[in-house]
Amino acid sequence: MDQEKIAKTFKALCDVKRIAILELLKSGEKCACEITEELNIAQSALSYHMKILCESGIVESWYIGKWTHYRISEDGVQYASAILSQLLDKEETTKHCSCQ
Repeated sequence: MDQEKIAKTFKALCDVKRIAILELLKSGEKCACEITEELNIAQSALSYHMKILCESGIVESWYIGKWTHYRISEDGVQYASAILSQLLDKEETTKHCSCQ
């Protein structure tokens, strides 16, 4: 497992503002201006959060004119879901603690 990539993915999910952004994007793509207005945050704050979300692969971005548009990445969501399942899947072992 690529632990660094996994950490980036879950870092994207550990902030209240980023969760709010993802909730907005669930209904479809949004322009940066819509997100700043809806969440009442500064453009610089949005840029910071979107950089983390995009680097994680959970969100995709592109430009239309001077505005950046965002949407949830299906591939990123599938990756995060698969990694969470793998990390939390219990492995059956018969090995016992050796500290006795």
